[in-house]
Parts: sequence; structure tokens; C-alpha cells
Amino acid sequence: MSPRSASVNEELRRRSRERLLQAAVELVGEHGFEATTLGDIADRAGSARGLVSYYFPGKRQLVQSAVHRLMHRTLEEALEREPRTEDGRERLARAIDAILGLARDQPVLMRQHMAGLLQAEGFVQCPEQQRLGELLGDTVARYGSQNVSADYPRLRALLMGAVYAALMPGAPMPVPVLRAELFQRYGLDSSLGVPPESGTAAEARGQDLSRFFATEERPDRT
Repeated sequence: MSPRSASVNEELRRRSRERLLQAAVELVGEHGFEATTLGDIADRAGSARGLVSYYFPGKRQLVQSAVHRLMHRTLEEALEREPRTEDGRERLARAIDAILGLARDQPVLMRQHMAGLLQAEGFVQCPEQQRLGELLGDTVARYGSQNVSADYPRLRALLMGAVYAALMPGAPMPVPVLRAELFQRYGLDSSLGVPPESGTAAEARGQDLSRFFATEERPDRT
């Protein structure tokens, strides 16, 4: 039997990593961070346990990468939803609604994500986090920012603050109130975007999250 080509090996590695990210999101969402082990994740992904450390230094890095993947694919889906639009105000409204929707629908995952960011290592510089940053930066630019390098971190901080407020144990703020405050800050009409409590958003939430961790190559959007 002839050895596999480099391209075949690369594709197998990519698919293995995808399965680990998906398994991490599923298990932490079901059982919480502390109750989920790397062995559990490897078993759910159908991977050898030693393979996890090949891709990720530890559980926190794996879970943070997985949540960043969920966030950037959720945001991407919201921005490209039909009818597609280049209007910066509509796209910013969709971005805000997408992130607030995750706080509403994936509280265990997002609470763990916020806790992980407060650790000494902070953000995990991974492809998922970088893509999320690119999408938010592009959204700020289309909104009309003249200084994306300053306005993107501000938007990111406001979104993180809203997620934290929505998930604060014992004193959570209602997502509609947080949405209204963010929309007011950016001068967005409430009719823009897709509110997390709307029927359209509920329909999207009912879909299988595995679509965000597809093992097939996804074509680049232009």
C-alpha cells in the first residue's frame, strides 16, 4: 500500500480537529467545564486521547477555541443570512443580535468562556478567535468607522460586557434590555437585525450546531 499524500494527511488532521472542537462544545454545553474531561472529548470525537494534546495545550485552550469557533460561525451565518445586505447598520445590528443570542441559548458555554478569558492567559490566539476578530472588524468598518483599530476593541468590550451582564449568576439582565442599550449607543433602529427572542432566531437555534463544525471544506465567501 502506497503512503498517503501530504494533502490527504492534512485533510485527515483538519477533520480530526473539527471533531474535537464539536465534541468540546457539545460536552461542555451538556455537563459543564469541570465535569468534562479531555478523555470524554476524545471519546465523543472518536479520536485517540493522545491526539488532543497534538492540537491543543490543554482543556481550557481547546474549549476556548471551540467557543470562538461557535461564535465566529454564528456571526458569519447571521451576517450572510438572506436577504444578504451590505448595509453597515443592518450588519452591526445582526452582529449584536448574534452574540446576545449565544448568551441566551448557550449560557453554560458562554459563562465558561467569560470565566476563561479572565484567566492569566486571556484570549487564546487561535484561528477561530482571529476569524471572529476579522468579522467584527469588518462589521465596524462597514458601519462607517473611521478608526477601526480603536472602534473594534470598543465593540468587542461592549459585547463581552453585555454577555457578562446577561449571564451574571443571581442577577442577570434581560437580553432585550441589553439589546436596546447597545442599539441606542450605536444609533440603530430596533427594527434592524434579528432579535434573539424572535421567531426567526428561534428557528435558527433549533438547527443542529454540527453545521458549524463541518468536516467538509467550506468555500471562501467573497
